[in-house]
Amino acid sequence: MHIDRIIDLAQKPEIYSPGTSQMWTDEHVSSQLLATHLSQHTDLASRKETTIRKTVDWILSKSSGEKLDILDLGCGPGLYTEKLAENGHEVTGMDFSANSIRHARKSADDKHLNINYIIQDYLQLEADNRYDVILLIFMDFCVLNPNQHRLLLKNTHRALKPGGKFIFDVLNHGAFNRQMPVGTWEATASGFWKNEPYVALSTAFDYGAEKVRLSQHIIIDSDDDIDVYRFWHSHYSHDDLDAILTENGFHSMEYSEEVIPGCELYDSRDVTFVIGTKK
Repeated sequence: MHIDRIIDLAQKPEIYSPGTSQMWTDEHVSSQLLATHLSQHTDLASRKETTIRKTVDWILSKSSGEKLDILDLGCGPGLYTEKLAENGHEVTGMDFSANSIRHARKSADDKHLNINYIIQDYLQLEADNRYDVILLIFMDFCVLNPNQHRLLLKNTHRALKPGGKFIFDVLNHGAFNRQMPVGTWEATASGFWKNEPYVALSTAFDYGAEKVRLSQHIIIDSDDDIDVYRFWHSHYSHDDLDAILTENGFHSMEYSEEVIPGCELYDSRDVTFVIGTKK
Protein backbone atom coordinates (compact mmCIF):
# COMPACT_ATOMS: atom_id res chain seq x y z
CA MET A 1 0.00 0.00 0.00
CA HIS A 2 1.33 3.44 -0.95
CA ILE A 3 1.13 4.97 2.51
CA ASP A 4 3.06 8.14 1.61
CA ARG A 5 0.72 8.87 -1.29
CA ILE A 6 -2.35 8.27 0.86
CA ILE A 7 -1.01 10.60 3.57
CA ASP A 8 -0.37 13.25 0.93
CA LEU A 9 -3.87 12.90 -0.56
CA ALA A 10 -5.44 13.08 2.90
CA GLN A 11 -4.09 16.61 3.51
CA LYS A 12 -6.31 19.64 2.99
CA PRO A 13 -6.07 20.43 -0.73
CA GLU A 14 -6.01 23.79 -2.46
CA ILE A 15 -9.54 25.05 -2.89
CA TYR A 16 -11.33 23.66 -5.96
CA SER A 17 -8.55 21.17 -6.72
CA PRO A 18 -10.26 18.35 -8.65
CA GLY A 19 -10.25 14.73 -7.59
CA THR A 20 -9.01 11.96 -9.82
CA SER A 21 -12.41 10.37 -10.57
CA GLN A 22 -16.05 11.29 -11.25
CA MET A 23 -18.94 9.21 -9.99
CA TRP A 24 -21.15 10.04 -12.98
CA THR A 25 -18.88 8.32 -15.51
CA ASP A 26 -17.82 5.28 -13.46
CA GLU A 27 -20.08 2.37 -14.46
CA HIS A 28 -20.32 0.84 -10.98
CA VAL A 29 -20.63 4.06 -8.98
CA SER A 30 -23.16 5.56 -11.40
CA SER A 31 -25.33 2.45 -11.06
CA GLN A 32 -25.16 2.78 -7.28
CA LEU A 33 -25.98 6.46 -7.61
CA LEU A 34 -29.02 5.64 -9.75
CA ALA A 35 -30.32 3.31 -7.04
CA THR A 36 -29.84 6.09 -4.49
CA HIS A 37 -31.69 8.54 -6.77
CA LEU A 38 -34.68 6.19 -6.84
CA SER A 39 -34.70 5.33 -3.13
CA GLN A 40 -37.58 6.66 -1.04
CA HIS A 41 -35.56 6.14 2.17
CA THR A 42 -33.00 8.92 1.73
CA ASP A 43 -32.51 12.38 0.19
CA LEU A 44 -28.83 11.80 -0.56
CA ALA A 45 -29.02 11.80 -4.38
CA SER A 46 -32.58 12.97 -5.09
CA ARG A 47 -35.36 14.21 -2.90
CA LYS A 48 -38.25 11.96 -1.99
CA GLU A 49 -41.34 11.72 -4.19
CA THR A 50 -43.51 13.96 -2.01
CA THR A 51 -40.83 16.67 -1.94
CA ILE A 52 -40.29 16.49 -5.70
CA ARG A 53 -44.02 16.89 -6.30
CA LYS A 54 -44.12 19.88 -3.93
CA THR A 55 -41.14 21.42 -5.76
CA VAL A 56 -42.74 20.97 -9.19
CA ASP A 57 -45.98 22.53 -7.94
CA TRP A 58 -44.00 25.50 -6.62
CA ILE A 59 -42.10 25.88 -9.92
CA LEU A 60 -45.29 25.83 -11.96
CA SER A 61 -46.92 28.32 -9.60
CA LYS A 62 -44.24 30.77 -10.71
CA SER A 63 -45.22 30.46 -14.39
CA SER A 64 -48.09 32.13 -16.21
CA GLY A 65 -49.91 28.84 -16.80
CA GLU A 66 -49.34 28.43 -20.53
CA LYS A 67 -47.48 25.50 -22.07
CA LEU A 68 -43.80 26.01 -21.37
CA ASP A 69 -40.60 24.78 -22.99
CA ILE A 70 -38.57 23.60 -19.97
CA LEU A 71 -34.98 22.34 -19.71
CA ASP A 72 -33.97 20.39 -16.60
CA LEU A 73 -30.18 20.45 -16.14
CA GLY A 74 -28.74 17.53 -14.17
CA CYS A 75 -32.07 15.75 -14.58
CA GLY A 76 -30.83 12.36 -13.30
CA PRO A 77 -33.39 9.59 -13.85
CA GLY A 78 -36.15 12.03 -14.82
CA LEU A 79 -37.96 12.48 -11.52
CA TYR A 80 -38.82 16.13 -12.20
CA THR A 81 -39.07 15.96 -15.99
CA GLU A 82 -41.82 13.35 -15.85
CA LYS A 83 -43.98 15.42 -13.52
CA LEU A 84 -43.48 18.51 -15.68
CA ALA A 85 -44.42 16.54 -18.81
CA GLU A 86 -47.49 15.14 -17.06
CA ASN A 87 -48.59 18.75 -16.59
CA GLY A 88 -48.54 19.27 -20.36
CA HIS A 89 -45.20 21.03 -20.81
CA GLU A 90 -42.52 20.47 -23.46
CA VAL A 91 -39.62 19.05 -21.47
CA THR A 92 -35.94 18.30 -22.13
CA GLY A 93 -33.66 16.63 -19.58
CA MET A 94 -29.85 16.80 -19.69
CA ASP A 95 -27.47 14.74 -17.56
CA PHE A 96 -23.87 13.51 -17.70
CA SER A 97 -24.78 10.01 -16.46
CA ALA A 98 -25.60 7.55 -19.23
CA ASN A 99 -27.07 5.17 -16.62
CA SER A 100 -29.52 7.80 -15.39
CA ILE A 101 -30.56 8.83 -18.90
CA ARG A 102 -31.12 5.21 -19.95
CA HIS A 103 -33.43 4.77 -16.98
CA ALA A 104 -35.20 8.07 -17.70
CA ARG A 105 -35.81 7.19 -21.37
CA LYS A 106 -37.24 3.77 -20.50
CA SER A 107 -39.44 5.21 -17.77
CA ALA A 108 -40.78 7.90 -20.13
CA ASP A 109 -41.51 5.28 -22.81
CA ASP A 110 -43.28 3.06 -20.29
CA LYS A 111 -45.47 6.01 -19.25
CA HIS A 112 -46.00 7.26 -22.84
CA LEU A 113 -44.42 10.60 -22.04
CA ASN A 114 -42.73 12.61 -24.79
CA ILE A 115 -39.55 13.82 -23.11
CA ASN A 116 -36.30 14.64 -24.90
CA TYR A 117 -33.24 13.36 -23.01
CA ILE A 118 -29.64 14.34 -23.75
CA ILE A 119 -26.48 12.73 -22.34
CA GLN A 120 -24.23 15.74 -21.89
CA ASP A 121 -22.33 17.81 -19.35
CA TYR A 122 -24.73 20.68 -18.76
CA LEU A 123 -21.82 23.12 -18.61
CA GLN A 124 -21.56 22.54 -22.37
CA LEU A 125 -25.15 23.68 -23.01
CA GLU A 126 -25.52 25.17 -26.48
CA ALA A 127 -28.86 26.76 -27.34
CA ASP A 128 -30.13 30.22 -28.26
CA ASN A 129 -33.39 31.82 -27.10
CA ARG A 130 -35.07 28.44 -26.85
CA TYR A 131 -36.42 27.78 -23.34
CA ASP A 132 -39.02 29.49 -21.19
CA VAL A 133 -37.64 27.92 -18.01
CA ILE A 134 -34.32 26.27 -17.17
CA LEU A 135 -34.02 24.30 -13.94
CA LEU A 136 -31.02 23.23 -11.87
CA ILE A 137 -32.47 21.48 -8.83
CA PHE A 138 -30.98 19.76 -5.77
CA MET A 139 -28.28 22.33 -5.10
CA ASP A 140 -26.09 21.52 -8.11
CA PHE A 141 -25.18 25.22 -8.24
CA CYS A 142 -23.38 24.77 -4.91
CA VAL A 143 -20.89 22.21 -6.26
CA LEU A 144 -19.59 24.47 -9.06
CA ASN A 145 -16.50 26.63 -8.79
CA PRO A 146 -16.58 30.33 -9.79
CA ASN A 147 -15.38 29.69 -13.35
CA GLN A 148 -18.07 27.05 -13.78
CA HIS A 149 -20.68 29.47 -12.41
CA ARG A 150 -19.77 32.01 -15.07
CA LEU A 151 -19.88 29.41 -17.83
CA LEU A 152 -23.19 27.98 -16.63
CA LEU A 153 -24.84 31.38 -16.30
CA LYS A 154 -23.56 32.60 -19.66
CA ASN A 155 -24.89 29.50 -21.42
CA THR A 156 -28.15 29.48 -19.47
CA HIS A 157 -28.79 33.15 -20.19
CA ARG A 158 -28.19 32.60 -23.90
CA ALA A 159 -30.46 29.53 -23.98
CA LEU A 160 -33.44 31.30 -22.37
CA LYS A 161 -35.99 33.26 -24.32
CA PRO A 162 -36.27 36.95 -23.36
CA GLY A 163 -38.17 37.02 -20.08
CA GLY A 164 -37.29 33.36 -19.46
CA LYS A 165 -36.52 32.18 -15.94
CA PHE A 166 -33.57 30.30 -14.46
CA ILE A 167 -34.78 28.47 -11.34
CA PHE A 168 -32.36 26.73 -8.97
CA ASP A 169 -31.75 26.05 -5.31
CA VAL A 170 -28.75 26.56 -3.05
CA LEU A 171 -27.71 26.04 0.53
CA ASN A 172 -27.63 29.23 2.56
CA HIS A 173 -25.65 30.13 5.67
CA GLY A 174 -27.92 28.14 7.97
CA ALA A 175 -26.76 24.82 6.57
CA PHE A 176 -23.11 25.72 7.17
CA ASN A 177 -23.70 26.66 10.77
CA ARG A 178 -24.05 22.95 11.43
CA GLN A 179 -21.05 20.99 12.67
CA MET A 180 -18.91 19.50 9.92
CA PRO A 181 -19.02 15.71 9.47
CA VAL A 182 -16.22 13.83 11.21
CA GLY A 183 -13.77 11.67 9.29
CA THR A 184 -14.77 8.04 8.74
CA TRP A 185 -13.29 4.93 7.21
CA GLU A 186 -14.78 1.79 5.73
CA ALA A 187 -13.31 -1.59 4.69
CA THR A 188 -15.66 -3.81 2.70
CA ALA A 189 -15.75 -6.66 0.20
CA SER A 190 -17.88 -4.53 -2.14
CA GLY A 191 -20.10 -1.49 -1.80
CA PHE A 192 -21.03 1.90 -3.15
CA TRP A 193 -17.61 2.78 -4.53
CA LYS A 194 -16.49 -0.53 -6.06
CA ASN A 195 -17.76 -4.03 -6.81
CA GLU A 196 -14.61 -5.48 -5.23
CA PRO A 197 -12.76 -5.13 -1.92
CA TYR A 198 -11.76 -1.59 -1.00
CA VAL A 199 -10.97 0.78 1.84
CA ALA A 200 -12.63 4.21 1.88
CA LEU A 201 -11.24 7.16 3.83
CA SER A 202 -13.75 10.02 4.04
CA THR A 203 -13.27 13.44 5.55
CA ALA A 204 -14.41 17.07 5.25
CA PHE A 205 -12.50 20.34 5.08
CA ASP A 206 -13.73 23.88 5.69
CA TYR A 207 -12.69 26.95 3.67
CA GLY A 208 -14.48 29.50 5.81
CA ALA A 209 -13.37 32.72 4.11
CA GLU A 210 -14.60 31.43 0.76
CA LYS A 211 -17.85 29.98 2.19
CA VAL A 212 -16.89 26.54 0.87
CA ARG A 213 -16.63 23.02 2.28
CA LEU A 214 -15.16 19.90 0.75
CA SER A 215 -16.30 16.30 1.18
CA GLN A 216 -13.45 14.03 0.13
CA HIS A 217 -13.40 10.25 -0.35
CA ILE A 218 -10.17 8.33 -0.97
CA ILE A 219 -10.85 4.81 -2.29
CA ILE A 220 -8.06 2.19 -2.26
CA ASP A 221 -8.63 -1.22 -3.83
CA SER A 222 -6.71 -4.49 -3.40
CA ASP A 223 -4.40 -3.61 -6.32
CA ASP A 224 -3.44 -0.38 -4.52
CA ASP A 225 -5.22 1.69 -7.16
CA ILE A 226 -6.45 4.93 -5.62
CA ASP A 227 -9.45 7.03 -6.64
CA VAL A 228 -10.11 10.42 -5.09
CA TYR A 229 -13.61 11.87 -5.22
CA ARG A 230 -14.00 15.52 -4.23
CA PHE A 231 -17.34 17.25 -3.79
CA TRP A 232 -17.20 21.01 -3.21
CA HIS A 233 -20.15 22.74 -1.53
CA SER A 234 -20.61 26.51 -1.38
CA HIS A 235 -23.26 28.47 0.48
CA TYR A 236 -24.82 31.78 -0.50
CA SER A 237 -26.67 34.77 0.87
CA HIS A 238 -29.24 36.70 -1.18
CA ASP A 239 -26.61 39.42 -1.67
CA ASP A 240 -24.08 36.88 -2.97
CA LEU A 241 -26.59 35.60 -5.51
CA ASP A 242 -27.71 39.10 -6.53
CA ALA A 243 -24.11 39.95 -7.44
CA ILE A 244 -23.47 36.70 -9.37
CA LEU A 245 -26.73 36.79 -11.31
CA THR A 246 -26.69 40.52 -12.09
CA GLU A 247 -23.14 40.20 -13.44
CA ASN A 248 -24.41 37.57 -15.85
CA GLY A 249 -27.42 39.43 -17.23
CA PHE A 250 -30.26 38.32 -14.92
CA HIS A 251 -32.62 40.64 -13.07
CA SER A 252 -35.73 40.70 -10.86
CA MET A 253 -34.35 37.98 -8.60
CA GLU A 254 -36.77 36.20 -6.27
CA TYR A 255 -35.73 34.23 -3.19
CA SER A 256 -37.80 31.72 -1.22
CA GLU A 257 -37.00 29.58 1.81
CA GLU A 258 -39.11 26.81 3.31
CA VAL A 259 -40.33 25.70 -0.12
CA ILE A 260 -39.64 22.07 0.77
CA PRO A 261 -39.58 20.10 4.03
CA GLY A 262 -36.32 19.47 5.84
CA CYS A 263 -34.52 16.14 5.81
CA GLU A 264 -31.47 14.43 7.30
CA LEU A 265 -29.20 16.76 5.30
CA TYR A 266 -30.68 20.19 6.06
CA ASP A 267 -33.57 22.11 7.59
CA SER A 268 -36.29 23.59 5.38
CA ARG A 269 -35.04 27.13 6.03
CA ASP A 270 -31.47 26.17 5.01
CA VAL A 271 -32.38 25.83 1.31
CA THR A 272 -32.98 28.94 -0.80
CA PHE A 273 -34.87 28.66 -4.09
CA VAL A 274 -33.80 31.31 -6.59
CA ILE A 275 -35.46 32.72 -9.71
CA GLY A 276 -33.48 34.93 -12.09
CA THR A 277 -35.14 36.42 -15.17
CA LYS A 278 -33.39 37.04 -18.48
CA LYS A 279 -33.45 40.68 -19.55
